Amino acid sequence: MRPPDLLALLTHSPAARALYYGERALAGLRALGTVRLHEGDEALEGAALIEAARGCAIVISDRRTAAGADLFAACPDLVVWQRCAMDIRNVDVAAASRHGVLVTRASAGFGNAVAEWTIGVLIDLARGISASVQAHRNNAATPIVMGRELRGSALGIIGYGHIGRRLAELGLALGMRVLVHDPHVDLRVDAGTAVTALPLDDLLAASDHVVCLAPALPETENLMDARRFAQMKRGAVFVNPSRGNLVDEAALLAALDSGHLAGCALDVGRAPDQMPSPALARHPRVIATPHIGGLTPQAVEHQALETVAQLAALLRGEMPPGTVNAEHATRLARLRPTSSPLTDRGDPR
Repeated sequence: MRPPDLLALLTHSPAARALYYGERALAGLRALGTVRLHEGDEALEGAALIEAARGCAIVISDRRTAAGADLFAACPDLVVWQRCAMDIRNVDVAAASRHGVLVTRASAGFGNAVAEWTIGVLIDLARGISASVQAHRNNAATPIVMGRELRGSALGIIGYGHIGRRLAELGLALGMRVLVHDPHVDLRVDAGTAVTALPLDDLLAASDHVVCLAPALPETENLMDARRFAQMKRGAVFVNPSRGNLVDEAALLAALDSGHLAGCALDVGRAPDQMPSPALARHPRVIATPHIGGLTPQAVEHQALETVAQLAALLRGEMPPGTVNAEHATRLARLRPTSSPLTDRGDPR
């Protein structure tokens, strides 16, 4: 039977809970067990994280909270590490497996939100909206410049997954020509759609707007480097809503400074927590936002509620979607169904 003092730690700070978890998900979590909340402003790390997780069988973690080998070694009661996000690059899955700890991740519920953000910045880049607003706010003379329509232009999408497909739909609805590149997708299954599959070099040369939606993998590190930016049309724009690791930032800055690229929009970068880097964010041809592309109530609630559903399945003795290392999760036997859920007792420390 499950011990009566089973604890779940939610690593989100109060501000992060308000944005990324929400009362509905928290209520669902509390219906399943005792919840220990992180009340500090900073992300939990190192000794503070180990202390907060002490005695907990479940940790539901935000994307900033890293789980290294030292944590898994120091937490013998830990059974499941749940990530309320897709990105688990800062979780040592091999160490978790050595200690029999299950790792799970949430699925993508932000595809539409990121696709809509991308359309928004493409319109902004094409019409100079942000620059005009800023000039007016500074009481500066607002330059009158000729804008460009998205209709009839070529939208190049690198990565044809969930977000890429939704973005393609929106681009087609706006009358754009949609070009896609994804070596892992057989576009023959999309026969009859209006998208055109191209090799990456050809896509870069043909596109007026390039959106990078490739996954962050060792083989895609600095995918967009000096050579690739040089292959883009002069006057084209580049958008990255995916991961900062995909871009050689020095090469991007050089392409902007030279005027080869007309503009750029970034929701991610190599600054902490995947934020756009300051040098690029300050550039006059760059629109930079603080990793908010997927920040809508619908997208956030999808992932938060999924962590609750995963935990509920585990407590029923089922293996939920999103598990990463199920074959190594030897501690799962400690989670056994009980006749009634635990009640929330607050922070027991």
